Amino acid sequence: MNKDKKIELGITVKKDQDFSEWYTQVVQKAELADYSTVKGCMIIRANAYSIWEKIQEYLNKKIKKIGVKNAYFPLFIPESFFKKESEHAKGFTPEVAWIANTEEGERLAIRPTSETIMYDSYSRWIRSHRDLPLRINQWCNIVRWETKATRLFLRTREFLWQEGHCVYETKEECDKETLEYLKEYKNLCEELLALPVLIGKKSESEKFAGALYTLSVEGVMPDGKGLQMGTSHNLGQGFAKAFGIRFLGEDGKEHIPWQNSWGVSTRLIGALVMVHGDDKGMVIPPRAAENKAVIVPILTGDNEKVLKRAKEVFRELGKFNAILDDREGYTPGWKFNDWELKGIPLRIEIGPRDIEKKQIVLVRRDNYEKMSVKDKNLSEEVERTLDLIQENLFNRAKKLMDSKIASVKNKNEFKKAIENKMAVKAYWCGNSECEKIVKNEFSVKSLNMPLDQPKNIKENCFCCGKKANVICYFAKSY
Repeated sequence: MNKDKKIELGITVKKDQDFSEWYTQVVQKAELADYSTVKGCMIIRANAYSIWEKIQEYLNKKIKKIGVKNAYFPLFIPESFFKKESEHAKGFTPEVAWIANTEEGERLAIRPTSETIMYDSYSRWIRSHRDLPLRINQWCNIVRWETKATRLFLRTREFLWQEGHCVYETKEECDKETLEYLKEYKNLCEELLALPVLIGKKSESEKFAGALYTLSVEGVMPDGKGLQMGTSHNLGQGFAKAFGIRFLGEDGKEHIPWQNSWGVSTRLIGALVMVHGDDKGMVIPPRAAENKAVIVPILTGDNEKVLKRAKEVFRELGKFNAILDDREGYTPGWKFNDWELKGIPLRIEIGPRDIEKKQIVLVRRDNYEKMSVKDKNLSEEVERTLDLIQENLFNRAKKLMDSKIASVKNKNEFKKAIENKMAVKAYWCGNSECEKIVKNEFSVKSLNMPLDQPKNIKENCFCCGKKANVICYFAKSY
């Protein structure tokens, strides 16, 4: 009865027929996340948190090489801190959750982002050019009082992220590292998560509140919608002026430093589901998987012999953190479905015949390809196959993303592409009025403008027909 119920609870809709319902089912049934009894919040389950730990592990290694150190700052932020930087305060006011009655005599915000609380401390810590550059990151939770419908990993009132906040002597240093963190995010998405991304600069209307400019990594999902997957902001000197951050330079004079901030969140897990998942459930790229393989003994006759061999394989594959599924009361077929739903990259089958032939059977989660491997080559073949899965997932995702981006020349082509659930690549004048038009008419936002722009653009803006200045990506967005 239990196993019949489990099969019934498999994915009941097709990805290409009801993408929204499919996504919700995969997230819940693959035991990645669940809705909380607290409105607008989610529970991140162990299957997803292990992916978040892989992201932390990957990124910590990269940023610590640059010189970043991890720290932690308070969850609560005095209202007066927000008011110090007016543009920042204006941008975040609608999303801030407030605690009304406090001992301090002013409202406290639950952090929607930590620039203000961190920079108050920076103003006391930085005195001399010898204190710079200051590079600090924190892994924490964030609260933004969303009023729209909850979408697990994509739009919730509380989520997890990392936020880096650095201070430099010069604009050149700040520009250089703002771009460097963006490239690390690109590497994270592509190398660890097998997710292709578009990197570029945000428009003025879409940049971070209070920033000089914002760089971003954007994904295009299978439904043609854009998903912002990471940002890196050059904050200029505005926050330093507002919070009184100054340093004594080598010239003996007082100077105002330059700052940046940068972050990615658990939204990346939502992107993983949407891009790699299929009609059977989740597909986890091997490098992001805590358990890279599952061993399923085929118990039909000489069970003791099969279980003994399965345990030997389990020990041999220790570096892959394989799972040995020797649960009683479940058929091999039920177990196959269960682990496919949860997205384990590789399945290893061992039955009596395999023992006779001194082999095991490998089954790839990405394409269901099945192959027999001799016992003596087991570890090498598992490693090789996992690498092939990782590579295939990225190549497949890249091909899919490219197929969901339409290049257009005018507003009619733009309209048609959006109606066909595509993202759009177009020549644009860069004028905010054109951006408002497409936002109002088509509910579309600009994603970003590629960093590598053509030198002499001769084309016209797709919207107003005037001379274009940049190439830009547009899409409906999560």
